[in-house]
Amino acid sequence: MYIHLIPDKSNNTLTIIDSGIGMTKADMVNNLGTIAQSGTKAFMEAVQAGADVSMIGQFGVGFYSAYLVADKVVVTSKNNDDEQYIWESAAGGSFTVRPDTSGENLGRGTKIQLFLKEDQLEFLEERRIKDLVKKHSEFINYPISLWIEKTTEKE
Repeated sequence: MYIHLIPDKSNNTLTIIDSGIGMTKADMVNNLGTIAQSGTKAFMEAVQAGADVSMIGQFGVGFYSAYLVADKVVVTSKNNDDEQYIWESAAGGSFTVRPDTSGENLGRGTKIQLFLKEDQLEFLEERRIKDLVKKHSEFINYPISLWIEKTTEKE
């Protein structure tokens, strides 16, 4: 299991890729497609029933906060029980789900692309991402890697 964070300043995107269980098409529609879906309530019920806190990612808690910083969110996911699908929404309440025919096979897992708002580009900065990861990854027991671009000048 891994988590990769990939800032892309040329396209104003922040991409998060994991090698988790992924989502089926039905999971995407039911969990990402419904703002009213109360992941927080389901998570709290699971914790009270003895579930491990590290399972928080399975409940969609906070997913819609992505629209505080992004105009558009594209989620590509592959679960072993289904084909690879792309879920896309621009926060207006509507979304599309389509089979992924791009040829980029995740194997298994999920890729989230945040198309950042012009006034939120600070989330592409290495220091900002590192600070956020350090602050909010206390219960994540998997390696998190930040892909950065280095340029060197040769004479």
